[in-house]
Amino acid sequence: MKQRRPIAFKLTLSILCCAFIIVAAIVGYNYTYSKQALLKQTEENSRLLAQSTTARIDAFLASVQQVAEHMAISLADESMPEKDLLALSRNILAHNPEVYGIAVAFEPKTIKPEQRYYAPYHFRSNGRIAQTMLGDANYRYFYMDWYQIPKEMGTPIWTEPYFDEGGGGVVMATYAVPFYRNVDGKTIFAGVVTADISLERLREMVSGIRIFDSGFAFLLSHHGTFISHPDKSMIMNQTIFSLAEERGSSRMRELGKQMLNGESAFISIGSSYSGEDSFLFSKGLEHGGWAIGILFPKGEMLAEMEQLSKVMTLIGLAGFFILALVTIAIARRITHPLRNLSASARVIASGNLDTTLPETSNDEVGDLAASLEYMKGSLKEYIANLTDTTAAKERIESELRIARDIQMGILPKLFPAFPERKEFEVFASIEPAKEVGGDLYDFFFIDDDHFCFLVGDVSGKGVPAAFFMAVTKTLLKVVAEKGLDPGEVLTKVNADLAADNESCMFVTLFLAIMNIHTGETRFANAGHNPPIYMPSGKKPEWIPPFGEPVAGIMDTMEYSTKTMTMHPGDIMFIYTDGVTEAMDPDKHIYSDDRLMNLLESMDTPTAPKVVGDIAESITVFAKGAEQSDDITMLAMQFMGNTKK
Repeated sequence: MKQRRPIAFKLTLSILCCAFIIVAAIVGYNYTYSKQALLKQTEENSRLLAQSTTARIDAFLASVQQVAEHMAISLADESMPEKDLLALSRNILAHNPEVYGIAVAFEPKTIKPEQRYYAPYHFRSNGRIAQTMLGDANYRYFYMDWYQIPKEMGTPIWTEPYFDEGGGGVVMATYAVPFYRNVDGKTIFAGVVTADISLERLREMVSGIRIFDSGFAFLLSHHGTFISHPDKSMIMNQTIFSLAEERGSSRMRELGKQMLNGESAFISIGSSYSGEDSFLFSKGLEHGGWAIGILFPKGEMLAEMEQLSKVMTLIGLAGFFILALVTIAIARRITHPLRNLSASARVIASGNLDTTLPETSNDEVGDLAASLEYMKGSLKEYIANLTDTTAAKERIESELRIARDIQMGILPKLFPAFPERKEFEVFASIEPAKEVGGDLYDFFFIDDDHFCFLVGDVSGKGVPAAFFMAVTKTLLKVVAEKGLDPGEVLTKVNADLAADNESCMFVTLFLAIMNIHTGETRFANAGHNPPIYMPSGKKPEWIPPFGEPVAGIMDTMEYSTKTMTMHPGDIMFIYTDGVTEAMDPDKHIYSDDRLMNLLESMDTPTAPKVVGDIAESITVFAKGAEQSDDITMLAMQFMGNTKK
């Protein structure tokens, strides 16, 4: 049973659902728009912050590069005395605080033929400028990267960060510039000038970047090594690629490639890097091939926005709750008169048509009350009329039942019909579609040797068809008993039926007269379905129609007679179109083919079996569908001549 829901409930639910959707849409839109705006602003701020930081670092590196490059130009003068060279290095270092140390490393035997190593190195130590001479069996500088690479490539380079043991004694990065001299008219490689920077200076620049509480910046070398990072254990010990391998993050690996390619990007990197969901802005440096990354913790970045969204959600829920209370109160007030009218309607429905309806306002509820008042009056009048109509209907139904009994009473229905006669067996059935129908069948002796049997179908249904059927049956029997041929019988009956037939009703008829001793059967057909002849031991076959019209329309019509001989065991099956046109619930018809297939499948058929099996087959086929036409069947089986 469907659950009952009051109008107040439906009204309240509809309004609140709409309100909830609107509030949810506003909060959702605000959250989405604010998030996008905040991310856009954060990206812009991070870009400005990164540009500012990289600009400072690039300016720092550029000044170091200029120092080394200018000194390389100065060293092209091969006449520079050793003391001037040392003084130049010390002077440059004193006036360039961004440089940690300067080395001038010459090719073996360039200064003196017997001297393999010559590389004076000036560096900062405890607030003063110290000097040492690089190069011995443990520090063969001309095999080191900062010397070999610029020598072979012929271009300045920035080295990977390293700890210079035996040199500056700190973690540093070196800008190495090759210098050349003219010897005997040829330009030859003379050595490498280096300008070192302490990574501590870079770390101070990068670590000064603070983003919320847990955000930070880091610096990568051009091979991906961490130069600066809040976790000091990672500096010089980890690359971004080794970290990606440890954490199984292909996303971090791709990120490292983008950073070292100098690409600028603002992307979400999840929690694989810092352990919490974060955004990363990366930008490559102009010098050194290095890159800086700035990490933004998403939770902290969106904290204020999420707090605002929570406040808006709470405000929306509070408003929703207030709206719910107001809506419920209004809905109850609106539906109160309806509930009173509903109670009165139930009293009226119980049969009390004299109940007084409650007073209502002058609105739609008032219109409903007026309609109920009008309905009360109409019901009283209708009940009075219904009482008379019901009595009349019961009289008609009683008369129809009597008419059906009379109609069925005029048809032979006791079987076996002639148990004492062994020459033949006849069996018939009729099932009207209405209380009374228009189908008919009959069988009777004309004399001791001739037996007449027939089936007919009157047009239309109901009482008119029943009257026409009764008249037809009476005429057929009266005329047939005069000993006429079947065609003559139908001709005479047709003339009588057509006379003064203002209703234009008609009947289809198949009439046969059989000699019960010889099996000779004469028959005539007035527009009826072709019967089926079932010869004993052979396949059934249709008895071809004559093509002659129905009876009762033209009083001048004459019908012909044909003759066939039935042999012992043969059956003639006659039926009305209610058999072949019976329908199932899907409006499929029983059909001639289905009827013929059923008769072909019968073994040793008898007249009762033929009629009974076909009736059962139609019932199964119809599947309970309402019968649309009368169903009438007659089977005549010739047994043979038993006359002595």
